[in-house]
Amino acid sequence: MKLLKITVTLSFIAAAAACGSAPPPRPAFVIADSKSYEASIFRQNCAICHGQEANGKEIDGKIIPSLRYGDAAKKSEQEIYLQIKEGKLPMPAFKNQLTEDEIRKMVRFVRRDLQGKDD
Repeated sequence: MKLLKITVTLSFIAAAAACGSAPPPRPAFVIADSKSYEASIFRQNCAICHGQEANGKEIDGKIIPSLRYGDAAKKSEQEIYLQIKEGKLPMPAFKNQLTEDEIRKMVRFVRRDLQGKDD
């Protein structure tokens, strides 16, 4: 009888929590599966340092940051734009490789697709 009360109580708590909970997080964007133009730009220009799925990696003992979380996720759109366009050592500037439109698309790609932000 005591086990039944515990089970019923836990079921009630779980159901109540589910009613007021936020929607489940959207699944992680998989760059390798994407046919988007932005994913193509990423694979050609960014993956070599930031990793195939933008999770960061280590190169010659230096940590290259993730673009999905950590400090990158705290940056504003303007900060990401300037980082891509002007660079900031050790990251090179891409203003001579990418058009203005491509840089802006990459900012949206990082914020929306990689970080899951809709702003």
